Amino acid sequence: MNNDERICSIALTLCPGIGHIGARRLIDGIGSATGVFSQRKELPELLPGVNPTIVTALDNPAAFLRAEHEMEFVEKNRLTCLTLKDEAYPSRLRECEDAPVVLFFKGHTDFNRLRVINMVGTRNATEYGKQFCVDFLHDLSSHYPDVLVVSGLAYGIDIHAHRAALANNLSTVAVLAHGLDRIYPYVHRKTAIDMLDNGGLLTEYLTETNPDRHNFVSRNRIVAGMTDATIVVESASKGGSLITADLAVDYHRDCFAVPGRISDASSRGCNLLIQDNKAALIQSAEDFIEAMSWTHEEKLAKPEGIQRNLFLELTGEEEFVIRTLTRQGDLHINALVVETDIPINRMISLLFELEMKGVVKALVGGVYHLLGY
Repeated sequence: MNNDERICSIALTLCPGIGHIGARRLIDGIGSATGVFSQRKELPELLPGVNPTIVTALDNPAAFLRAEHEMEFVEKNRLTCLTLKDEAYPSRLRECEDAPVVLFFKGHTDFNRLRVINMVGTRNATEYGKQFCVDFLHDLSSHYPDVLVVSGLAYGIDIHAHRAALANNLSTVAVLAHGLDRIYPYVHRKTAIDMLDNGGLLTEYLTETNPDRHNFVSRNRIVAGMTDATIVVESASKGGSLITADLAVDYHRDCFAVPGRISDASSRGCNLLIQDNKAALIQSAEDFIEAMSWTHEEKLAKPEGIQRNLFLELTGEEEFVIRTLTRQGDLHINALVVETDIPINRMISLLFELEMKGVVKALVGGVYHLLGY
């Protein structure tokens, strides 16, 4: 990926009146951010429905100057700038319509590993919530040491999730609501630095961006979109973690909540999520592993050379998955969920059965390939 695409992607975010979804649609329609700018005047003909005001908005030399300035900061500080076209861009997030067209990252991790979760919750965490983070990630790491844990570096549950992940040698990423020229809150700076060797800091925001309130709401979509599951550990009846949970449901991701006593204000949001069937109840890592059907993967290894049944008996759902893979080609499991509207837990079971039947094969990073049958 050359810097022209990165600079054009950054510049696109700075053009007024376009927004996340508009920028994404332009790139998808033309094929690249550089193409959007180079074919600016032809956009209404190339993409029916494009308003002429967008053509005017894209004529923005100041946006390019700012984008070039940002890339200088990226290169000077050895950051990574990821566009939608980069292989390293979080593939789960790319599936979301409002995914950022550009991300900035400092650290070392693989966003596209097989298992990625987020843990979020109240800033006023109790000992109950803190201990859950410790116990849950300790137990989870003993089964799946390659899990990536995502949160927001905020006070309370977020920072305890990051620290518990580090204590168990799990990769952990903080999604920030500001640029990478600062850390907020500053008291979490040491933890942020500790995360850089196995995880890191991710943001869609340019330098000189303050951690304003609306930025936190916007960043929650990244937390929800780049992961397989959202785990709300503690939450009041209102709060940012409930927004993340709602986004996870909208993105066809799994959502879980840790129950608490009805008298505890810090558990009211979790109890409501469970009551409203927005989140499944979990009390331990074992509950979570079972709910995610991760135990199936331990059974997937099978001897080579077993002859496939030429007269397979497939269910209607299995045939639907096969037709989708036939039409679309190799797909990540989350893309299959979106394309078929089959819940993630059910999809995992279907793919397990199809692998046992020798119909599909799991590739690296949760991508599935259709075999001849």
